[in-house]
Amino acid sequence: MKILVLNSGSSSVKYQLINSVTHKILCKGLIEKIGEEGSFIHHINGGEIFEIKENIKDHSRAIQRISTLLVDHKYGPIDSLNDIDAIGHRVVHGGEKYAESVLIDEDVIGTIRENIKLAPLHNPPNLKGILSTLELMPEKPQVVVFDTSFHQTMPPFIYTYGLPYDFYKNFRIRRYGFHGTSHKYVSLKAAEFLNQPIESTNLITCHLGNGSSITAVKNGKSFDTSMGFTPVEGLLMGTRSGDIDPAILIYMENDLNYTIPQISDIINKKSGLSGVSGISNDMREIVKKSEDGDMRAKLAFDIFCYRIKKYIGAYMFSIGMVDAIVFTAGIGENCISTRESSLKGLEEFGIIIDKKKNRNIEKGTINDISAFNSKIRILVIPTNEELMIAKDTEAIVKNIK
Repeated sequence: MKILVLNSGSSSVKYQLINSVTHKILCKGLIEKIGEEGSFIHHINGGEIFEIKENIKDHSRAIQRISTLLVDHKYGPIDSLNDIDAIGHRVVHGGEKYAESVLIDEDVIGTIRENIKLAPLHNPPNLKGILSTLELMPEKPQVVVFDTSFHQTMPPFIYTYGLPYDFYKNFRIRRYGFHGTSHKYVSLKAAEFLNQPIESTNLITCHLGNGSSITAVKNGKSFDTSMGFTPVEGLLMGTRSGDIDPAILIYMENDLNYTIPQISDIINKKSGLSGVSGISNDMREIVKKSEDGDMRAKLAFDIFCYRIKKYIGAYMFSIGMVDAIVFTAGIGENCISTRESSLKGLEEFGIIIDKKKNRNIEKGTINDISAFNSKIRILVIPTNEELMIAKDTEAIVKNIK
């Protein structure tokens, strides 16, 4: 099947046309600065890279432009939009209603709208992309894949906060978790690599990028995850604070005279690696400056790695036997020192990294970087959220034909 995968952001749309059977990417691209001056299209087809400067006024125009590129004799891999079998959309928040990917209908659209209050930065542009695509290609089956759905298997004692229960019952304040598509994909790949059924596989999956989260996967299902009601909870991230005492926010408002919007901006956009180091949210720069002796860069790096270690330790006790620890996403796949530092000192728990393997991984493939005497396997698995969306879309569309 040829599946068009769309990921609509506030001012961008990422797209890939994927053969879901061969896993081949037929073409892909990114439209940026939608509704702004200097909007442009970065398009790749058959190994050729095209940069197209063009005024893209809104998401509807962006979707239309993608459709014309796909069938263009110069830019596109297909002759007609009829060659597309289905469309898969990434949506950040599905709330409690959906534990699986689902065919889009009015009820699904209503749920995405309802959850705008829970994901005000993400769900609105996600919805714009869906509505624009439905208008352009109404005859095509379309599927939504929620970032939150994989974590809907968490038990109530894990997803419920220690607030008065009415806050959950009346306002749906609970832990939801994010990066679910990535955690699900690498879990399936890890089980396949370990040659064991996903239903009997226990993993700790570490999605480490500008946004980072760790998930405890018990018998193939999400049991616990580090992100919560929002993506701020959990690990130190590129610009997000991660876990902090919530009373700090009250103190910032009452005693330091920060407004709520200012506090939100600080914990989401000015904290994390960037805020602690004062340098950058890019781990490559943090590592370089740390190695050069910059103490704040080293502090940011140490906090980042310690929190990973802390969550790994907690999740080992929460799910019992662990088959493998998985590193994925930009930092997880590419930062040698993060993997090494995060697992340092865990040898007596059967987690032993082979430093030579860790420093010589083959990019684009699954790498086992555990030492020969490690009781728990340590894997580096490239994530592929777009392929996961395509596979989910394929499975659902097959069932309706």
